[in-house]
Amino acid sequence: MYIKSFTFNDFYENTYLLYDNSKECAIIDPGCMTMAEQKELAGFIEDHQLKPVLLINTHCHIDHILGNLYISKKYNLPLGSHRGEQVVLDSGLPVSAMYGIPYDKSPDITVFYEENDIFSFGNTKLKVLFTPGHSPASICLYDEESKKLIAGDVLFEGSIGRTDLPGGNYDTLIESIKTRIFVLPDDTKVFPGHGPSTTVGHEKRTNPFFKD
Repeated sequence: MYIKSFTFNDFYENTYLLYDNSKECAIIDPGCMTMAEQKELAGFIEDHQLKPVLLINTHCHIDHILGNLYISKKYNLPLGSHRGEQVVLDSGLPVSAMYGIPYDKSPDITVFYEENDIFSFGNTKLKVLFTPGHSPASICLYDEESKKLIAGDVLFEGSIGRTDLPGGNYDTLIESIKTRIFVLPDDTKVFPGHGPSTTVGHEKRTNPFFKD
């Protein structure tokens, strides 16, 4: 599995495009807010002759859903996430107004992912890890074969997701990381929703939130 990352919108959110030699691809957390950002994402897909078959939100905070409607319409894709994120998705319009940023209302979640679900695109299989705490029902996506994890805003290089937003809980987030992410191989590469990639082993050794 190959991963192409894009940094979009005023929150510097990481949008991920996952693809393999089959040319099928999955679009994760499309944060493209402007026409230029939309063209950048669509241009990569076109230039590499990829076929989008999945649209997924790891969680539904505003910075991760700004491009949902655009992607859903352009590629005729339903939105997938955990059903517990619908309440967060529903807050998109008032939150966007609060920040003063443009937002085309996302379609509702109609493909529901649960803990330990395994689904595929092309030749790639992804496992769903249920990792609440930053948001009520955040999920991470793990490719065991390539040891790559799309982590949303659960774990960052040297940090963790904030827990002061509605539905957030610090203890729940710490437990999610310890029991769902830190049990993965140390050389698993972690692709977070903001900032640079890291590895499970590096965060276990150095992340200040896990120093006893």
